[in-house]
Amino acid sequence: MNIITDAEQLRKIALFAQLDAGRLKRLAFASEESSFDDGDIIFTIHSGSDSVYVIMSGEVGIFINEDASGDPVAVLSTSDVVGEMGVIANQPRSATLRAQGEVRCLRILADDFMDLMRDNPEVSLSVLRQIVDRLTRTTQALEALKREQVNAFSPQAS
Repeated sequence: MNIITDAEQLRKIALFAQLDAGRLKRLAFASEESSFDDGDIIFTIHSGSDSVYVIMSGEVGIFINEDASGDPVAVLSTSDVVGEMGVIANQPRSATLRAQGEVRCLRILADDFMDLMRDNPEVSLSVLRQIVDRLTRTTQALEALKREQVNAFSPQAS
């Protein structure tokens, strides 16, 4: 792992953009680089939320079953952060994450991520905005699905 390069890449991620160079280097140093091949499971639903992942390159699929079968409910890519909700809520993972192609991530341990949020209100606010955005998109998707189901089972007007 190259701490300087990782710190520079972290700066490009909206969540960490406002951190000074020293904090970015500490974050890069405290994180662990992980690489995954296509189809590798990064973490599974209901497992412990012990870390947050920053996707440095590649794409990951989010699945709501343990074996990551079927179509992903969402796809995340470079610069996305995943796993933060379980860490913040101290709850098990709410989904399974599977690599779609080659993926490189930085893994930030839960305690380090929580320290980062406590010490940097701008990071906390950015995380909150990201969670609200995901919740909004999820709600919109559920509403669309509900409309489709209602329309599918409604009698057709003649």
